[in-house]
Amino acid sequence: MRDPYDVLGVPKSAAAAEIKKAFRRLAKTYHPDQNKSDPKAKEKFAEVNAAYEILGDEKKRGQFDRGEIDAEGKPRFQGFPGGGFGGGPRPGGPQGFEFDFGGGRVGPGFDAGDIFADLFGGGAASRTRGRRAAPAGEDIPLTASISLAESVNGTKTRVVLPTGKTLEVPIPAGIEDGKQLRLKGQGQPSPLGGPAGDAIVTVHIAKHPYFRVDGSDLRLDLPITLYEAVLGGKVTVPTLTGAVELGVPAGSNGGRTLRLRGKGLPKAGGAGDLLVTLRIILPDEADPDLQALMRQWQEKKSYDPRHDLK
Repeated sequence: MRDPYDVLGVPKSAAAAEIKKAFRRLAKTYHPDQNKSDPKAKEKFAEVNAAYEILGDEKKRGQFDRGEIDAEGKPRFQGFPGGGFGGGPRPGGPQGFEFDFGGGRVGPGFDAGDIFADLFGGGAASRTRGRRAAPAGEDIPLTASISLAESVNGTKTRVVLPTGKTLEVPIPAGIEDGKQLRLKGQGQPSPLGGPAGDAIVTVHIAKHPYFRVDGSDLRLDLPITLYEAVLGGKVTVPTLTGAVELGVPAGSNGGRTLRLRGKGLPKAGGAGDLLVTLRIILPDEADPDLQALMRQWQEKKSYDPRHDLK
């Protein structure tokens, strides 16, 4: 048999995780159940498995690296009796014996079944072992986009599978951006005759034109006029459940934030708040009367709003 490092295509300095990854890739490539038309695949699969039996076992790998066993796991001659072996022949191993190199027996007992269980999914081992159910097929990733209002109230949306099949997916109320929904049995079929995988739908909430999500709260920049800021009054504010009136206190500065309780997103025990930040907006066109008034203020009632910055 070839050098197990060459079989798996890894350097002698490779970490255990790198060796395991190489084995998984090659075992999946050459697995007989997936290469029924290739008679050589079975031989390659056996070679990969044998190489991993050496390199996947820390003790056997060390013995191979030290030259104590060969590429087939058989003991190499290390000296005359009493000069190097940590133990003698024991019945029951390959060809009726096993060897002990000062720490454990080297024999055919290494089992890569746990690797096949991970490799072919769902905790099921390879069918070549003949003892466990066939693994499930692979899952399919899908995405669905909904509006902010739909995330609050719940909705139904459609997704299209790679096969062209369309499914209607119920979206529960209060779902968060990035949450995933699992559609059982809508994934890829199992190549080994097991159950089909699942379709995993990742839900994305589309950006709202004026609401911003802040945890369970919503934030809104609300334009107001100069006279509303100076004199105060009632203004109309949109919410996800309909427009409401908000009282703006007289003398409100731009940037002031007012709170509408319970107008945010659903949360445990209730709902978050809508945080409304006032933005003072001047007329689109220049107003001579306003300019004249501001000149009078500048001359007779000037003030410094930036005194704290000095």
